[in-house]
Formats: sequence, C-alpha cells, structure tokens
Amino acid sequence: MSMHDFIAGLPKAELHLHIEGSLEPELMFELAKRNKVSLPFDSVEAVRAAYDFSNLQDFLDIYYAGADVLRTEQDFHDLGLAYFQRAAADNVRHAEIFFDPQTHTDRGIPFQVAIDGLLSSMDRAEAELGVSSRLILCFLRHLDEDAAFATLKAAEPWQDRILGVGLDSSEVGHPPSKFQRVFDRAGDMGLKRVAHAGEEGPPDYIWQALDLLKVDRIDHGNRAMEDPALIRRLVEEGMTLTVCPLSNHKLCVVDDLARHPLPAMLDAGLKVTLNSDDPAYFGGYVNRNYEAMADQTGVTRDQLVEIAVNSFAGSFLTDADKARHISAVEAYAPRTAIKEH
Repeated sequence: MSMHDFIAGLPKAELHLHIEGSLEPELMFELAKRNKVSLPFDSVEAVRAAYDFSNLQDFLDIYYAGADVLRTEQDFHDLGLAYFQRAAADNVRHAEIFFDPQTHTDRGIPFQVAIDGLLSSMDRAEAELGVSSRLILCFLRHLDEDAAFATLKAAEPWQDRILGVGLDSSEVGHPPSKFQRVFDRAGDMGLKRVAHAGEEGPPDYIWQALDLLKVDRIDHGNRAMEDPALIRRLVEEGMTLTVCPLSNHKLCVVDDLARHPLPAMLDAGLKVTLNSDDPAYFGGYVNRNYEAMADQTGVTRDQLVEIAVNSFAGSFLTDADKARHISAVEAYAPRTAIKEH
C-alpha cells in the first residue's frame, strides 16, 4: 500500500476549516446565477487564476468577494454539504468548522439565514455521511470588539448549537489582546475558545492567546518555533495546534513545503494536527495536506498516525467519543503494511 493510499484510509478529524473557504469556483458560479449576483470573473478558470496570492490580505480580498454569492439558507446548506461530502471522501469522521457571521451580517444577510443553513447541512452530514460536526463562531479581528460583542449577542438563540468562539481574518496589527473582554464573556457562557495566532503574527500573539484569551486550542501556531520558552509552555500544557501546510505555502508563510516546520514541531513534542483551512482557495482538502507533508517533508507513517490521533484528542468531543475514534485509528494503523516512497 502506498503512503497516499494509507492516508486515504486513515480515520481523522478536521479542526481548522473555514466553511466560507470551501466555496469552490463551480459552486460560486452556480450560486451567483441562482441569486443574480455579478462576479468580477467571467469563468471558473478566471477565478482559479486569481488564486495566486502573495499574502493573507490578498487572499481575504478575494475571499470576501466570493462570499457575496451566499444569500439564502439553501445557499449555506449547499455550501456546508459540499464540504462534508469532500470531507467524508477523505475519511474525516468529525469536523469542527468555523463560520464568519460578520462576513454575512455586514452585507445584510441575517444571522439566522447563515446559521440555520449550516446547521441543517451538519445534521444531514451526520445522518447521511456519518460525519459528526460542531460549529465555531469566529470574530473578524480587523473589526472592533464592540462588533464582536454584537455578534456574540446575536448568537445567543443558537447557543446550544455553537461549540465555541474563534478569532480570524487579518492577523498583523490586530493582536488577541484587542478581544480579551469578548472572549471572557464567551468563557462565562460556557463556550470553548480558540484563536488564530502565530501564522503571520509574532510569537507574542500566541502568548496573548494563551494568557489573555485563555484559549483551549491554537489555530496555526507555526511561529511558536521561534520561541523556546513558548514551545515548552505549549508542550507542558498539551495544547493542540491546528496546522495548515497548503495554506501556509499558498499565503507565503512558508516558501517551500519541504521546509515546513511540521517535522520540527513533532520532534519538539507539540500536539499538532493537519487541516485544510480554506481548501477551495489553497489547493486541497485535508488528505492533500497529509500527502504534501509525507511527500515533501518525509514525515513517517507513525507520525501521520500520531497526527490523526491528535486530531481526535485535540477535538472538543466527549472523552467517550474521543476514545472511540482513537481506537478506530489504532485499529486501522497496525493492520496496514506500507511501502514508504
């Protein structure tokens, strides 16, 4: 069995996925036609050609333009279901997905339209595909904390269906400290807390996420490798990091996948997971990220199994569900003789 075949069969969870970032050009055009929205592109190929970013902000500009085609509950349902179908094909058993309500409410789409469409797709994915999922509400960090508070307030009727809060969008110049009060409020509500930190921002942003936002998980975290004291802290706390290699390469966070810090992160004892981030824009879903690391960095089969175990252990599933999924990983791995290449 080849390494790619092994990855295809490996049970895994995905913990860093922006549902708006799974909007494939074909669906973008379909929804634009359905909703009579004009796009700044005349073909699917033109959209793909535009996905040549030099940094996070260039990507975000296209990302927000694409999101404009999402108008109705059915649109959000179709978006979610398309992701879950691809996730199921990659043997993802559980996904904790981000959504950006401010991206939609700021253009006049009611909060209810977005969340009800996504929740219905999540229910359908579990029933029809066997993929469980939970929803994490992200605050856009380029907006102010008052806007984040308003979004958290709008989410209250759905609090039982929202797992936690996150922090995403433009990192540099928008430190975690800007959102300390709203994260405190989310914690008081019993919500889990995660934050993008140390992608383009400095290691200090990871310290802030830990100490000020009191996060349960770090999204990205690559730049922790610049700070030995921070590495020790993350290892001692068993903090899960949701690493996204294809995203890192596409956004020029790393210039060469062969030099991605993943092997060093594993060697340091960090609890890393592999995820697709915004797969429609970054060149692949979760298995492509596993494959890229196997092909480019030489991570071993045992390390890939460790990463898959981390993906369940670092999830917000119940202990019983974590144990059940980890048992499935461990049952799969020993049975598989693999030819390294």
